[in-house]
Amino acid sequence: MLQQYYGINEATGISITIGKDGNYIVNVCAVSIQNDQLSFQKKLLDITDINELKKLLPVKSYVSLNLYGKGILQKQIEKTEEINQHNFSQILPNANIEDFYVQNFISGNKSFVSVVRKAEADKWISQLKELGFIALMLGLGPFPVQNVTAQLNVYGNDVIFDGHIIHRNEESEWISVKYHENTTSEFPLKIESESISEKLLIAYASAFQLVLSAKIDGVQAEVPGLNEELKKVLEEKKLKVYGFLTLAIFFILLLVNFFLFSGLNSSNAKLTEQVSRTAQSSSGIQQINDQVQQKDSLLKTLGWEGNINKASLIDQIASLLPEEITWKEAAVDPVDMSASRIQKSIVFYTRKIRITGNSEKIIPVNEWIARIKTKAWVKNVQLDSYTFNSEQNTGQFTILIDY
Repeated sequence: MLQQYYGINEATGISITIGKDGNYIVNVCAVSIQNDQLSFQKKLLDITDINELKKLLPVKSYVSLNLYGKGILQKQIEKTEEINQHNFSQILPNANIEDFYVQNFISGNKSFVSVVRKAEADKWISQLKELGFIALMLGLGPFPVQNVTAQLNVYGNDVIFDGHIIHRNEESEWISVKYHENTTSEFPLKIESESISEKLLIAYASAFQLVLSAKIDGVQAEVPGLNEELKKVLEEKKLKVYGFLTLAIFFILLLVNFFLFSGLNSSNAKLTEQVSRTAQSSSGIQQINDQVQQKDSLLKTLGWEGNINKASLIDQIASLLPEEITWKEAAVDPVDMSASRIQKSIVFYTRKIRITGNSEKIIPVNEWIARIKTKAWVKNVQLDSYTFNSEQNTGQFTILIDY
């Protein structure tokens, strides 16, 4: 049920066609998915300077990059499950596979292998990172279009767009791929009911396979750095979902405690009224007083401090949480270990909230503390501790809040 929240909701496909003279053309297609409905966010055509993307796209956009043209070699061979140094010689004799990123697209009994020098691809990936984007995939050539052909208004076996001619058999398996610069589709292309320029089809396919990376096998080159980055992003999203569920459960428990405390307080009020109305003798009065004291003691033990909605306090603090911080634990009126040792019984802090969590830097923690101090009910906030865990590459902190 939670799988739909683990994936990437928004992605941008960037296709770069590199000309023989070294000039390039950038086409961009950004999509988003919500409630299993995919929609287009941006369609950008014929950009000649990649630095323009910084003005046109949000910072930290998740990007699926596709390269085509000069420097990208494509070769069709018999179906091969794995490309290694031994069979790489069929593609580039006397070349070292370690110098290249390799994409192996298998269709039917054929492998369509695309390769690019690591130095060339890393140059484009680095430029995207310098512009503030997060590159997660690298595709080579028109082959990622395989994942969206079912969405196209294509009525024959051949798929033709923006110079690419893809011949397929009756089973929709690819037979061959050719490129003729001036070849275009006979009719306007559509993705379902949405019209799309032929030049944007590869960019759209790249974005599509990124937003559905948890569900489909993307046609992409094996780039260890990007694979690790994609895995990290997906794990972070899963962690946020679990964190939200934990906070929701904690909120519900606090709400239950609130109603429990209210019920106990109401019961205490009824007992007090009964004492004033019906106590006839000293023994009877003493018995009722003992009951009242027991209820008062129970309320104190349970942490009742008047009509304070502690769940609401936690909710207000959570609403101020910066994105850089991971909330690990929150305790309302936690155990006072020092006083408990002295009194040899469990003693709780009064009107105090202790929060622990993780943050790579201390700046977001200080920012959060500053935000919390703006609440009228907060009497004091202090950073109790901050330590950096080199093994986990993150800082662990504790915040104490008096209310």
